[in-house]
Amino acid sequence: MSNRLARTDQGPGLHPKPGVAFLGMPAFPQAAKVALGDDQLRTNLGRATDTIRTKRLAVVGEMPDWQDLRESAAAIKDHTLANLDRYLVQFEEAATAAGATVHWAVDAEEACRIGVEIANRHNAQDVIKVKSMATQEIELNEALEAAGIHAWETDLAELIVQLGGDTPSHFLVPAIHRNRHEIADIFTDRMGEVGRPAPDDLTAEPRRLAEAARLHLRDKFLDTTVAFSGANFAIAETGTLVVVESEGNGRMCLTCPEVLVSVVGIEKLLPSFSDLEVFMQVLPRSSTAERMNPYTTMWTGVTPGDGPQELHIILIDNGRTRALADEVGRQALRCIRCSACLNVCPVYERVGGHAYGSVYPGPIGAILNPLLHGVSDEHDAALPFASSLCGACYEACPVAIDIPTVLIDQRAAAIREHPEPAEAATMKLAGWALGDARRLGRLQRLAGRFGGLASKIRWLPGKLGGWTRSRRIPAVPEKSFRQWWAERESESETAQDGDDHGRA
Repeated sequence: MSNRLARTDQGPGLHPKPGVAFLGMPAFPQAAKVALGDDQLRTNLGRATDTIRTKRLAVVGEMPDWQDLRESAAAIKDHTLANLDRYLVQFEEAATAAGATVHWAVDAEEACRIGVEIANRHNAQDVIKVKSMATQEIELNEALEAAGIHAWETDLAELIVQLGGDTPSHFLVPAIHRNRHEIADIFTDRMGEVGRPAPDDLTAEPRRLAEAARLHLRDKFLDTTVAFSGANFAIAETGTLVVVESEGNGRMCLTCPEVLVSVVGIEKLLPSFSDLEVFMQVLPRSSTAERMNPYTTMWTGVTPGDGPQELHIILIDNGRTRALADEVGRQALRCIRCSACLNVCPVYERVGGHAYGSVYPGPIGAILNPLLHGVSDEHDAALPFASSLCGACYEACPVAIDIPTVLIDQRAAAIREHPEPAEAATMKLAGWALGDARRLGRLQRLAGRFGGLASKIRWLPGKLGGWTRSRRIPAVPEKSFRQWWAERESESETAQDGDDHGRA
């Protein structure tokens, strides 16, 4: 099964199950192996991520205080997380005073139940959605579908994914694994089944594709009374929610319907409105490589005669307090979903998002999923190993999440949860050898005598075969570094004595 064909024939309106390991995807090592064999996928990903990286570097390079901004963003997030209980109560009080109804959901099931109840209360058969990873995480679309309610994505890339019976593979560009010719085929084949069809003369020109999507979505914006959204930020002191986007579809979803339901992770809080200044500088540059976000929509409660007249805010935990309890991993909750780490990751660039088998792919997904769910599941346990530990993700992160350090910590947790007897025995043997310098020296000298034989080995059994399948075993040098260094020092001293005698 190709990961770029991680799709369903159920048709529009019926969505693949995203969950912890959606679409029955195997664990990352097996899924990545399949993805690596897909040349078109790698071409699409390579071209897109290279473009985004280049643009981002240019706009970040314009900021002489970029490192200061990163540190400020990290400090604000850490302060908020350390005082999350207080700020959550403050947010609820401010939002309620402004006319919103605040709901608390401990997990995905409870959040979906609340959302479905609100939609049913208004006899909604269709709802529109702003792009939201939180709603994907809790599988809201599937819950609505099970209740007979169709949820329509209005973000261009999310629309492509939905019409194609696919799943997102990137935070910022969910359809990054598709090229424009594939998109044109999807629009031509599927749009007419769920609304206004694509024009008969549709081409793969980006302008024409955007026009087709705009015409298709216009009817849904005007005819739908209930909308769902997420939020990029939630301001505790005012009860304000903030969504940043680039197309204007979010503005339509947040202003046209009569009822708005916003699903917000509890880590999205910021203490004050002034804190937003920092994030409105780092987020656009890190995500879309823009100096300023094209559309920033903020809403606080309900205003009579202006916008939705009923606002519901569902605050979800769904594993976040579990992550918060992890002293090393809690920094992952700083994440502002900019996707900068995905765009610089050499692993993601070669295998894409579907191989991670999760709503959250890439380096941040490799730590966030285990932190939210634990590592008892084989899919989550494999994710911390989906990295070369090159550190590019940390350098790119606008909130300075030390992803490599958390990856190492989560690897240790996965090994503790799923111990490998052979690996444990090997590590014990290595500890014995490395625990005594004289013992290690004797073993090195012994290995040097027979080291040439190692290079002749072409196959090893079991897990050791992971090495011989892709590379040869190198020959062990005849001299260890210790021996070479001792001889070098001895020769140097001899030469020095000779010089001294000559001068005398």
